Amino acid sequence: VLWQEPRRGSVCICCILEAFPKSYCQMTDLIHTEKDLVTSLKDYIKAEEDKLEQIKKWAEKLDRLTSTATKDPEGFVGHPVNAFKLMKRLNTEWSELENLVLKDMSDGFISNLTIQRQYFPNDEDQVGAAKALLRLQDTYNLDTDTISKGNLPGVKHKSFLTVEDCFELGKVAYTEADYYHTELWMEQALRQLDDGEVSTIDKVSVLDYLSYAVYQQGDLDKALLLTKKLLELDPEHQRANGNLKYFEYIMAKEKDANKSASDDQSDQKTTLKKKGAAVDYLPERQKYEMLCRGEGIKMTPRRQKKLFCRYHDGNRNPKFILAPAKQEDEWDKPRIIRFHDIISDAEIEIVKDLAKPRLSRATVHDPETGKLTTAQYRVSKSAWLSGYENPVVSRINMRIQDLTGLDVSTAEELQVANYGVGGQYEPHFDFARKDEPDAFKELGTGNRIATWLFYMSDVSAGGATVFPEVGASVWPKKGTAVFWYNLFASGEGDYSTRHAACPVLVGNKWVSNKWLHERGQEFRRPCTLSELE
Repeated sequence: VLWQEPRRGSVCICCILEAFPKSYCQMTDLIHTEKDLVTSLKDYIKAEEDKLEQIKKWAEKLDRLTSTATKDPEGFVGHPVNAFKLMKRLNTEWSELENLVLKDMSDGFISNLTIQRQYFPNDEDQVGAAKALLRLQDTYNLDTDTISKGNLPGVKHKSFLTVEDCFELGKVAYTEADYYHTELWMEQALRQLDDGEVSTIDKVSVLDYLSYAVYQQGDLDKALLLTKKLLELDPEHQRANGNLKYFEYIMAKEKDANKSASDDQSDQKTTLKKKGAAVDYLPERQKYEMLCRGEGIKMTPRRQKKLFCRYHDGNRNPKFILAPAKQEDEWDKPRIIRFHDIISDAEIEIVKDLAKPRLSRATVHDPETGKLTTAQYRVSKSAWLSGYENPVVSRINMRIQDLTGLDVSTAEELQVANYGVGGQYEPHFDFARKDEPDAFKELGTGNRIATWLFYMSDVSAGGATVFPEVGASVWPKKGTAVFWYNLFASGEGDYSTRHAACPVLVGNKWVSNKWLHERGQEFRRPCTLSELE
């Protein structure tokens, strides 16, 4: 029996961008924190307004009284009641007014702010968030104007970047010596200033960064032009005056050098243009990012015809005979299978609730030591759940065993991860290669034979899992899971399973995964005679 449903494009694992350790659920907590502070601030404003209203009424009353008194001072104080009240006001009431004026109404707000400050993001978080935006810009080929205007796919709450925001992004890039992005964002800030946006940032500050970033990329002509523009606005700018002399000196030197070159050579640019994003350590970056955008997928119509949907009963497992699982082929080599409606919304919420209190920085196995450690290419929040601590986790583990036919007793605990905007995991293998013999030594269960990945949320935009070696993309869908073997039956690693989780462009992603190991599978998945089977 075939189970038919329109095919979906692709899948995902995730990880947050470099130096951006705040998970999505932590950021939603910050929203509530900020809401509480706004309420506290409004209470403070109300208290100050009430205080000013009291002072205003007192001033108006005394204004009327003193206006009358000053017209006939002797006659006014000649009245014994007026004389008594004058003494009383000056001796007592003005002191009371002084105390009211000096009363600090901000105590409650400041106290609340001090308590909440411990949950605030720090400089590292802010820089990480900026880097996440820069990575999203590159991965999804977004121009600065699109990001600044908030024109992103799937957004529910449109937001804009101010000149100050663009300037901050440019400064973060500048600090990282990323002059390519410095130029892009300083130019965006300049455009918004030219369009009349009111800002505390002036053009001089923007041009100062912009001219140097352009120079660092080898465009001396443009750097000189921008520096002159800066000096038109601020002729006394010390650094710009120094740069102007230096740029003119370099250009004169190059001009002299060109005179001795051939005619063809003298027609060339006087400076080497080396603009563009910095050269990166990841060789498959271009393929990876293309797949993240849904480009470069290598599934041919002929191969597509061999992919099917079906009902799967787990090899006549009693649990699935009457209610078989919905199974769909996502890819042929490596074979990637998606299970639909395999985890319920109720189970997802329980798993998330169990994981939230213990979310911490995600780790990877260090191939040299075999121990868990944090890594620059995987920065997220994750938690590990054992089957014995909750019946739902135990039930999920057994479901994986029933459907894959593999023993989960030697598998790693269920890992739950939460990723917000910019969440990613760069290309990696789940299994240990031959040059990493100690990767899972401490576990004593052999290599990671297979990966099972639950998708516990939909993602508004981005977040695909891609396999650069084979040109495959799989997209997350809540309630589904994907499964693939990392090792051939011979025990050799399948290098085509190298995969990456694309950055989350809009939304957030909850996933949980189970890494199954070799021990216990000897009779469940016997070896073959071929290394590649």
